[in-house]
Amino acid sequence: MGQSSASNNSFSSMRESSLHSAIKKWYFLDGDKLEDRVDGFVVDIVRGDLLIEIQVANFSAIKPKLLRLLDNHKVRLVYPIPRVKWIVYKSMATGETYGRRRSPRKGCLIDLFNELVRIPDVLSKSNFSIEVLMIEMEETWCNNGRGSWRRKGVSIEDRKLLRVLERIVFEQKTDLLKVLPEDLPRPFTNRDLSKRLGIPVNQSRKITYVLRKIGAITCVGRNRNQMLFARIRLNGA
Repeated sequence: MGQSSASNNSFSSMRESSLHSAIKKWYFLDGDKLEDRVDGFVVDIVRGDLLIEIQVANFSAIKPKLLRLLDNHKVRLVYPIPRVKWIVYKSMATGETYGRRRSPRKGCLIDLFNELVRIPDVLSKSNFSIEVLMIEMEETWCNNGRGSWRRKGVSIEDRKLLRVLERIVFEQKTDLLKVLPEDLPRPFTNRDLSKRLGIPVNQSRKITYVLRKIGAITCVGRNRNQMLFARIRLNGA
């Protein structure tokens, strides 16, 4: 799926990020409808009875739209995670780029839960699915003083897709249980999950929060100040 032969002018000139636009082009197949209106909303891609929405950040922004569409349709949310990211520097004075380096930060599948915590009620819908694209991308930085304090005022001007490295589809909510390591204690704590995955405890809390909200795990007690979790077998999961 993806590599479409459609020409660039097949796509709308609606304002959108380069990353969003590139993923839409990559995902498009012959026969798809682009930016088609469904139930009063413009949907990125309509593929038969499946509605496909691409969201590069902030699931909260698209949550109301998803909930409305899910009343009557199958919806898939496509979300890119940069496993490899290159940072390109742009001169504010000349507009030219002058340097490129590889970011030490490597995105991973667990990053998905930073967004899933925003939409647990959407995840519970049986006609909803998520596709994660692990990508290589390029990010353009400009030192114009209007950016985040974390980047000392540097603004991110654009994000570009370089290539798709891997695709992971979560068709059912129980598919999310696959992120739990097989060697977890039974029951397990957030600290256990943190150690097994090599992530901070606050990140493991996001995972268990989402899994509890969708009914995939349950709290079965406490060990001192640590909650104890156990998997719930659903649909043969």
